[in-house]
Amino acid sequence: QVQLEESGGGLVQAGASLRLSCVVSGRDITQLGMGWFRQSPGKAREFVAVIRFDGRETDYEDSVKGRFTISRDTAKNAVYLQMDSLAPEDTALYYCEGRHRFTTTNTHVDYWGQGTQVTVSS
Repeated sequence: QVQLEESGGGLVQAGASLRLSCVVSGRDITQLGMGWFRQSPGKAREFVAVIRFDGRETDYEDSVKGRFTISRDTAKNAVYLQMDSLAPEDTALYYCEGRHRFTTTNTHVDYWGQGTQVTVSS
């Protein structure tokens, strides 16, 4: 059973930094593309950042480019999201997601954590 557990959220003032962690159990993260998503009240869940299964590529939603950094530690089987220069519009429930792709069938399975709340006050 694959499980993802996020931590590191909190209440901070605008301009502050937070580092979110996502520890994965039940699957090696080198087999998973790992991403962060967020959801604000009344809005759809949106993509924030992703790191490829081999760690060679990352991508970010435009509004977080230059402020957020996704990274991973394969020894700890964990993925991180360093968030700098936080703004009130970054307030959301942040979810960790792992995607296991099956290239032979061109299908995938997504695993999700329960989320960690980030609140940024102005």
